[in-house]
Amino acid sequence: MIRVVLADDQPLVRAGFAMILDAEDDIEVVGEADDGALAVERVREQLPDVVLMDIRMPGVDGLEATRRIAGDERLATVRVLVLTTFELDEYVFEALRAGASGFLVKHTQPAELVRAVREVARGEALLSPGVTRRLITEFAARPVRPKLVPETMQVLTQREREIVALVAQGLTNDEIAAELVLSPATARTHVSRAMVKLRARDRAQLVVFAYQSGLVRPAD
Repeated sequence: MIRVVLADDQPLVRAGFAMILDAEDDIEVVGEADDGALAVERVREQLPDVVLMDIRMPGVDGLEATRRIAGDERLATVRVLVLTTFELDEYVFEALRAGASGFLVKHTQPAELVRAVREVARGEALLSPGVTRRLITEFAARPVRPKLVPETMQVLTQREREIVALVAQGLTNDEIAAELVLSPATARTHVSRAMVKLRARDRAQLVVFAYQSGLVRPAD
């Protein structure tokens, strides 16, 4: 059973999401919150698999709540899925850096909402090409770029660096396998090993690490 906490200051949004998710046999909404502070409290009480987190909430916003959840070792298995009004919300990038596993636009279709919750619960990341482009834009705007392969990336093998770079470009495991002429299982294993070595929560953090470290540059 996938346990979900809903955090949004609009009661109708929470009610709509709860109705959709609770209708599924493998998903259960175990808590709701209308601000970030309460969201963190609910997460600590319920230890859900996934949190649907709105960013713009009164008091403690979703960005800070995401940061608190991601920074709490006791909540290491909790995945945060950020809710946005528009795909290129100005805070999406910061949310990913704070530890979110991806984003979901509020006007998404019910079937896509269910699919997103299941994917994030499995440890996958929800990153669209639009968000990837935004990551590139953010790093391109920085006046000083880090060296190509910093010390933190030295823990990876050459093949793992290559695969992390492809993850940062938005490729799925199957696409990486096709690109490098590997089996999907081998590609998945390399991605998993890279995540373990870099202590990344999920693929979303791999993307952030790739750009932060300079392993992938905006020009790529």
